[in-house]
Amino acid sequence: MNGSADLVADLVPTVRKAVAGLDNGVEVVIVPPALYVPQVRAEADPVVAVGVQNLSGYEAGAYTGEISAAMAVDSGCRYALIGHSERRRLFAESDQIAAEKVMRALESGLSAILCVGETLEERDQGRAEQVVEGQVCAGLSGVGPDQWDRVVVAYEPVWAIGTGKTATTDDAQAMHASIRRWLGEMGAPAQDVPLLYGGSVKADNAAALFAEPDVDGGLIGGASLMADEFLSICRAMPVNAGN
Repeated sequence: MNGSADLVADLVPTVRKAVAGLDNGVEVVIVPPALYVPQVRAEADPVVAVGVQNLSGYEAGAYTGEISAAMAVDSGCRYALIGHSERRRLFAESDQIAAEKVMRALESGLSAILCVGETLEERDQGRAEQVVEGQVCAGLSGVGPDQWDRVVVAYEPVWAIGTGKTATTDDAQAMHASIRRWLGEMGAPAQDVPLLYGGSVKADNAAALFAEPDVDGGLIGGASLMADEFLSICRAMPVNAGN
């Protein structure tokens, strides 16, 4: 819940212009607060895609304050962020709710970015993989064979979000490799599903994270509010990575 019309007008054209000149095949998506989607889209198209930070598990009806997947599509969005740790922690969104939102997104034609990750307590208890596997398998349980090409998984260890702490590259790679294995066990084309790392990704650690074989990109938080920092992260993507 950051930003303003002035920030959009200053930040997005700078990002769009720089991204248009990148030659590493990186795909950039901006996911702003819903009220700024039209302005971001006007400034970003056609170089940068736009998504929503959340959507409803319901199709339509008397759900005041909610945003449906169809509305997101109608506004020109291509992506929906689902199950972010703050939605799970602050708004009690369960794996079942995340699964419902994933299906609404996919049925509408959106690509779904499912966020998964463990708390520090869960990691200290040795339950990190158990927790994340449960979130992946439950959240993507309804995905059909022809829908996997619109699924993205973002691993964001909760203890590394906005804290300045970052999982080591070995930690990130290990969990990403496990996620890819679980996707394969679910029948997904696991090597083709993009896996993003989120959690205090910055210009000075992005290249090392993106160099790991199963880290396909980043879900960028605070650094995305600063054009230079964000663009440095975009440039850190290996050439022709296709992410």
